[in-house]
Amino acid sequence: MICSAFLVGYLLDYSQTGSFKMTNGILFKTDIAQYVITGLILMLIYLAFYGLFNHFFYATAAFYIFFAIYTVANKLKMLYRMEPIMPNDLNFLTNIRQILSMVTFKVIIVVVLVIILIITVCMILENIFTYELMKFSPLMRIIFVVLGILSIASFYDVNKEGTPINFVMTKAGYSNFTPNISLTANTNGPLLTFLGNMHIDIMDEPEGYSKESMTKIVKKYQKEADVINKNRSNNNLNKQTLIFVLSESFSDPSRVPNLKVNQEAAPNIMNIKNENTSGLMLSSGYGGGTANMEYMTFTGLAFNQFSKAVQSPYTQLVVNQKHPTNIVNSFKKSAAIHPYYGNFYDRQTVYPKFGFQSFRNLNTTGSLALKYKDTIDGNPYVSDESAYKDTLWQINQEHSGQFISLVTMQNHMPYNVMYPDNPFTVKGSATEITQQAENYAKSINFTDNSTKEFLDKIDAIQKPITIVWYGDHLPGLYSHNSMRKYNVVQHETDYFIYSNKYALEHGYGTKKLTDSTEVTDPNGFIPLALKQMNQKVTPYYALLTKVQEDLPAMAKNSVGKNASLYVDADGKQISSKHFSTNQKQLLHDYKLVQYDLTVGKGYSQSTINK
Repeated sequence: MICSAFLVGYLLDYSQTGSFKMTNGILFKTDIAQYVITGLILMLIYLAFYGLFNHFFYATAAFYIFFAIYTVANKLKMLYRMEPIMPNDLNFLTNIRQILSMVTFKVIIVVVLVIILIITVCMILENIFTYELMKFSPLMRIIFVVLGILSIASFYDVNKEGTPINFVMTKAGYSNFTPNISLTANTNGPLLTFLGNMHIDIMDEPEGYSKESMTKIVKKYQKEADVINKNRSNNNLNKQTLIFVLSESFSDPSRVPNLKVNQEAAPNIMNIKNENTSGLMLSSGYGGGTANMEYMTFTGLAFNQFSKAVQSPYTQLVVNQKHPTNIVNSFKKSAAIHPYYGNFYDRQTVYPKFGFQSFRNLNTTGSLALKYKDTIDGNPYVSDESAYKDTLWQINQEHSGQFISLVTMQNHMPYNVMYPDNPFTVKGSATEITQQAENYAKSINFTDNSTKEFLDKIDAIQKPITIVWYGDHLPGLYSHNSMRKYNVVQHETDYFIYSNKYALEHGYGTKKLTDSTEVTDPNGFIPLALKQMNQKVTPYYALLTKVQEDLPAMAKNSVGKNASLYVDADGKQISSKHFSTNQKQLLHDYKLVQYDLTVGKGYSQSTINK
């Protein structure tokens, strides 16, 4: 039992680091105490299984199967997203069939074979040694189960100073305050990191937070709004249609280091970018995190300013809010479209809280059903062409303006679809499986063509429409590239903002903005869109405008010890230590507002966005 516990602890840590050398260094040299504690917890969990089954080898089978699945899941998440399994990920268990569809068939077969092997061996051993092994009384069995539960539950207050568990773990060298969650998991191990994040604070209270300070901030940015609005002619947002299009995993592969594609995968989109407001978007995800980019675009709030344990604002924050401040509430009419299952990231709960009046997805039926669900050439996901058709249908349902969110699925992992007559070939050391990179290139080429057709149809509509179009993150295909070396470029996707012909001809749109557009972040899309639409702003949108124009693009960092990644217009990473005095004050104002609107007292909520 002891050997099994420490073996599983070792394999868990290896799933995190991906290196036996690094794992050995951590477990047997630098962080021995954390490894011992992990082993003890695993042993108590093992005992809990023993208490449940009262058969040693049945308990052994359950123990190894559970942690085999955990280890593989952690390895896959590190491979595709560079993040360990966190408590918030348990929400995806309600979508287990859809999750399995995203895992390669080879991995599923290997896991199934391992499970069969474990069960077979344990059944044989149980039959051989059934009379030699101890059986326990009901009282002892209950004690074993309780000990297992307590070993997990005791971590509830591990991050709260003064608690016994915090004292013990701190003495052992445990720390959960490293800004980078993957770095934390490397030293503590994925199990202790998981347990240490069961109970979290969403955001630390910024210095100087009070009702008085928030009143001053509202007044300050009301003045900024007055200045901005002198040069803006449109004061009724409901006369315009604003569409946010999140293009799943879209990012031009030609920018990826150590990767060469034989031809341009998205020539139409690159041409659209050249002629319209466009640039690169700094993503807070790699290989995943779609809903987090959604959250930032809707709210204008920065993911990196939450605590590092916040992995999904949707499921950890918004579900508990009553009326979160966001762009949807600025419109009288709004609709969301996502051609996948609506319960992913709890969207079916989150979207109504944002104010969406309808949400079309694969789960909805009747009048709320998706109108188009076609796929292309073996791809299991609804095509972008179909998603665009649903969006066009929604546009035509309203005579005046509305807000529409479209989140596509066509280019989602895994990239195993072998498209016929694929003209794309890929060379280079960036990706482990070249064929998948070639499949991805062909997939976004389909997106390229359907996006151009979509914009052509938008141009024919006789009402003002502005589209914010962006890729949410790179696909998790480039595992051979060092993230430490290529951190910035592998977190940059493409975006453009497009105003249709009617908007341009009637003073509701701008062809190409060039100020502070080279590199932005998802939280910068609201102010950029309003500027593109020549739309007057509220104090809140004035603050976001200042942040977008005067601060570098920001994202949650996945490498190193800094919680935030800041990137300037030249694509260079910079430190907040080098910010000017005005930039530091602006950033502090931003944090105060973010805290107030999310987990604070809400002093500004009734006035800042009016």
